[in-house]
Amino acid sequence: MMLRSCYRPLERCFGGTGSDGLMWGMDLKPHSSGEFSIAVIQANSALEDQGQVISSPFSTFVGVYDGHGGPEASRFINSRLFLHLQTFVMEQGGLSVEVIKKAFSATEEEFLHLVKKSWTVKPQMASVGSCCLVGVIDGDMLYVANLGDSRAVLGRKNDGGGLEDSEMEVVAERMSTDHNVAAEEVRKEVVELHPEDSHIVVYTRGVWRIKGIIQVSRSIGDFYLKKPEFSRNPLFQQFVAPLILKRPVMTAEPSIRIRKLRQQDLFIIFASDGLWEQLSDQEAVEIVSKHPRAGIAKRLVRAALHEAAKKRELRYDDIKRIEKGIRRHFHDDITVIVIFLDHHQRSSRFQGGSFDCTSAPIDIFSLNSLEVEDSETELYHHLDKSFTGTMTSE
Repeated sequence: MMLRSCYRPLERCFGGTGSDGLMWGMDLKPHSSGEFSIAVIQANSALEDQGQVISSPFSTFVGVYDGHGGPEASRFINSRLFLHLQTFVMEQGGLSVEVIKKAFSATEEEFLHLVKKSWTVKPQMASVGSCCLVGVIDGDMLYVANLGDSRAVLGRKNDGGGLEDSEMEVVAERMSTDHNVAAEEVRKEVVELHPEDSHIVVYTRGVWRIKGIIQVSRSIGDFYLKKPEFSRNPLFQQFVAPLILKRPVMTAEPSIRIRKLRQQDLFIIFASDGLWEQLSDQEAVEIVSKHPRAGIAKRLVRAALHEAAKKRELRYDDIKRIEKGIRRHFHDDITVIVIFLDHHQRSSRFQGGSFDCTSAPIDIFSLNSLEVEDSETELYHHLDKSFTGTMTSE
């Protein structure tokens, strides 16, 4: 299988944990339109964020998958979504909104199949889900698809004011839609879709939540909030409080934006919400524009951690001494991928052929132990048994 190599320890030769044992990063690497930097910080007992960059001569695929309830959904998406996209691109003869939607839907259905198959052994899998942020640069076109509250932000030169390039202000342009009921427009959308349920969105534990449970309204997985048969099952209710659910309260329908890349577009930041909880779009863009490229993703993560520490009247050095799991009380898992746009290929066709894959470790804490290999082997063993013959493999 082509993406299986992305999980092997080869990337450890290029990335490293640095001074924080729960951080991993790769300073700089080429992609089809320039260079990119990637970094991950782990806060949960098991890393629930996954991230990848897959590049061919004419196109670049970026994925940030922010899991919740466990790491299984984000790891699954990391191993399957690009393969689905590649398959539908080949079938349809090119990339399109419809192709992206089909890839998301196929990934959702395949994960549902896995959850059903493992139901009797691990019923809590029905409560595992993941946000899903995808970017594709195809020649000079940018496609961004999103479920949940990970975010893509483009940094571009402000073309007003007649300033020289060296003095040009860099401004942030958000390229994705947050599906989080913290935003009033998202709450209204959810309420309008469920007029019969006066408690569809509830303010609890300091934030708005759907059914008092979850903040995001779109995801891969979370089938107990999409399929009433899961939430009603006594086996599942041994692990999760009973939930009265007549119809789905979440969806896997992505928001998709297409934009032609322009000369003044400098870079795109793809990141899980752990970054955006601490930094504004403009703050993040300014950090990237004012510092060297090498290690810029790690610099963004550290900036977010400094802000998280400041809120608790701590220093980042204090947080670095806190163990995984406990550390989640101070900040979330954070994945950051910065894609620099140095040139835009005029020949555009997302297609098969040679791909270079960079994938962050599936668990930072276990990076140098057999635990990563064991969990990876178990996951792929299950996938191979379940889906042999359903996808093309390399």
